[in-house]
Parts: sequence; C-alpha cells; structure tokens
Amino acid sequence: MPGQTTLVLIKSGVFTLALWPFIELGVAGFNDRLGANPVEFITRGTGYWTLVLLMVTLAVTPLRLLTGWNWLVRLRRMLGLYAFFYGCLHFLTYLVLDQYFDWAGIIEDIAKRPYITVGFPAFILLIPLAITSNDRVIKWLGGKNWRVLHRLAYAIAAGGVIHFWWLVKKDITRPFIFACVLFVLLAIRLFYMLKKRKHRIGHTAS
Repeated sequence: MPGQTTLVLIKSGVFTLALWPFIELGVAGFNDRLGANPVEFITRGTGYWTLVLLMVTLAVTPLRLLTGWNWLVRLRRMLGLYAFFYGCLHFLTYLVLDQYFDWAGIIEDIAKRPYITVGFPAFILLIPLAITSNDRVIKWLGGKNWRVLHRLAYAIAAGGVIHFWWLVKKDITRPFIFACVLFVLLAIRLFYMLKKRKHRIGHTAS
C-alpha cells in the first residue's frame, strides 16, 4: 500500500483529472468556443463525462480484486461523487438551458423520447447513491444494506449506456465501447462473486 503522502498525491491527481473536463468546458464557454449549438455541446460533454466517471468508479473494485491494491477503494467515493456532479450538470443543462423549466415539456419528453425515458430514471437513481456516500449514513444504513444499495450503480451505468446509444442513433462507436467496458466489469465481478461463493460452500462442507 502507498504511504500516506503518496496516497494524498494520488488522490489530488485524480481529483484534478476528474475536474479537468469542467475546467475545459468553462474555458471554452469563456472564449466562446462552444460551437454553433452551445446547449448541445454542454449536454453531450457533461453526459459523456458522467458515463466515463461512472465506469471508472465501477472499475475500482474489479481492479482491486485483480491487483490486490486495496487502497484503490479510497478513490471510489470521490470518483462516484464526480460522476454525480457531471450528471447534475448534464440534467441541469437540459432543465434550464434546453427546456427553460418547462415541466410539461419535460414530462412529455420523458414519455415520448426513449433515450430520455431511460436517462431520467438513471439520473434519479444517482441521487440516493450520492446522499449515502458519507460515513454517518453508511454507519446508519449498515455495511450490508449500503453495499446492496450501491449495486444500483451497475443499473445506472447500463441505463446511461442505453441513453447514449439511443441518443446518437447512427455512430454508435462510443456507446458500444462503454457497453463493452461495462460487460467486462460485470463479468469480473460475477467471476469473483461465484468464486467466493464456491469457496464458502466448500469451506462449509468440509
């Protein structure tokens, strides 16, 4: 395990890298480089980074299982909250800049546009995960209940991938890559879960 100073440097580096897309977006806005459709540019960018950070967050446990680097768990909360941060920016861009708080229009969109029908509940499910990401709530919920709740992250990621896939329609390269990454992460988790269960059954039988 890295020393305390090294771990602080790693966390600082990850924090900066996760914040960088937001900084770039702010600089692009300040310099009027958001393209012909700034709302679409912001919406697509924040949605993309929401998915990226969701995948990185989900990769922490499989990577820890494969490498034995248990210290990676210390990065998971920060990465998950960053995913929520970009998810909020994504939703707020749609709510404020695209729909201008037109709640009737939003409800109609949710009902009529399949990619929004999938994307909206995926964002809503992110909220309880963000709320339960502090130590007090984890202690109140209990570790087992907390782990069960946070497995929703896989369903959220799947919803995000479908949302992206149905949005782009023609060039599905990026959503396909996200789908493959999610499949691999799920496969690794499932493999270790089955391995652990088999070991437990064998231990009980002996």
